Amino acid sequence: MAVASDLAFDPWDPAFLADPYPAYAELREQGRVRYFEPTDQWLVAHHADVSALLRDRRLGRTYLHRFSHEEFGRTPPPPEHEPFHTLNDHGMLDLEPPDHTRIRRLVSKAFTPRTVERLRPYVRTLADELVAGLVEAGGGDLLRDVAEPLPVAVIAEMLGIPESDRAPLRPWSADICGMYELNPSEEAAAKAVRASAEFSDYLRDLIAERRKNPGDDLISGLIAAHDEGDRLTEQEMISTCVLLLNAGHEATVNSTVNGWWALFRHPDQLAALRADHSLVPTAVEELMRYDTPLQLFERWVLDEIEIDGRVIPRGAEIAMLFGSANHDPAVFADPSRLDLTRRDNPHISFSAGIHYCIGAPLARIELAASMTALLERAPTLRPAADPVRKPNFVIRGLEGLAVELG
Repeated sequence: MAVASDLAFDPWDPAFLADPYPAYAELREQGRVRYFEPTDQWLVAHHADVSALLRDRRLGRTYLHRFSHEEFGRTPPPPEHEPFHTLNDHGMLDLEPPDHTRIRRLVSKAFTPRTVERLRPYVRTLADELVAGLVEAGGGDLLRDVAEPLPVAVIAEMLGIPESDRAPLRPWSADICGMYELNPSEEAAAKAVRASAEFSDYLRDLIAERRKNPGDDLISGLIAAHDEGDRLTEQEMISTCVLLLNAGHEATVNSTVNGWWALFRHPDQLAALRADHSLVPTAVEELMRYDTPLQLFERWVLDEIEIDGRVIPRGAEIAMLFGSANHDPAVFADPSRLDLTRRDNPHISFSAGIHYCIGAPLARIELAASMTALLERAPTLRPAADPVRKPNFVIRGLEGLAVELG
C-alpha cells in the first residue's frame, strides 16, 4: 500500500518494517504530533507525550461507554466482523471504568507479586527443559522451540487449559492479533473472526466444565468470584481469558526473538552478557526498549485535547508510537546504542496508566528464565541464518530464528 506523505513513516514499506527507528527520529524532529491520513490517526512520537497521554482520562480505549458510533462520528464495524468485536470489546484492555476497574480487580488477584513469584520455579524448570531439547537437537528454531512454548504453557496452566487442548491457542492468537494491525485486510479480518468464534466456543465449553468440576486455576477463580457477588458475565469471562492468553505471550515471544537477534548483531554485548549473567535483569529491560515488541497503541479522543498548540478534536484517534518513545534522546542517552548495563531505562513497552500490563512481572520472569537457560546451557548459540521479519508493524516480531551451537 503506497503512502502519499512527506513522512518516512510508512508502516507498509518493507524497508521501514526492517528498521523503523530512523523514521521515528525524523518524525520526532518534525514536531510533537502529526496527522497521518492513510490511517486517519494523529501520530505521537515523543516519550513525554506518549507517557502523559497514556494517563490522560480524556482519552479512552473505547468510546462506547459514553457515545454511540454515530454520536462519535464513526462508522460501526461491519456485521460480519461481530464475533471479533464481541470478543475484543468485552476484554479489560478495551474497556474503561467502571467496567475496566471491576474486571481488572478480579484478574489482579491472580497476578499478585506473591502469586507470580510462586510461578518462578515452574517457569525456570520449563525454560530449562525447552532449552535442553534445543541443545540436544544441536539447534533449531528459537521461536518455535523456546520462545513460543514457554509463555503459552505458563498462561495456559494458569487458566487451566488442559495440555491436550493447547495446540490451537497460538494460531488463534496470531489470527486475532492480525486485526490490531493498521488497516487490516479483509483476509486478516476473516481469519480474526473465525479464530474469535472458535476460541470463544472452546472457552464457553471449558467454563461450563469448570462450573461442574472447579479446579485450582484462574477460570475456576473467576467463576467463584462471580458466584460470590463480583459480577462477571460469561462474555467478559471469555474475553478476559482470550486477552490474558494473547497478551500473556505475544510480547514475551516477540521480545525473546527480537532480543536474541539484537544480541547476535551486537557480539560485544552478547559477550559481556555471557561473561556476567548478573546482567540478565537489565538486559531484559534494555532489549525490550531497543526493539519494542508493541510498536503502537491507539486511543480515542473522548474530550478535545491540545498538543503543542494543535487542537485534536473529540472523535479523533491518537496513535502512540511506543517504539519511537523508547528511542527518544530526550530520555535515553544514545538511544540507538544497545547497552545491557543501562540503568536509567523508563521504557514504556508495558504501557502505563490504568492499562499498564497486568502481566508485566510474569513476563519479566519468563524472559529472564529463558535467557538464563540459554546462557547456561547453550553458551555457543549462534544464528544459523538471517531471520525473516513478519510483515507486521504494530506487533513487531520474526517469522522464526534459526540457531545452531557453535
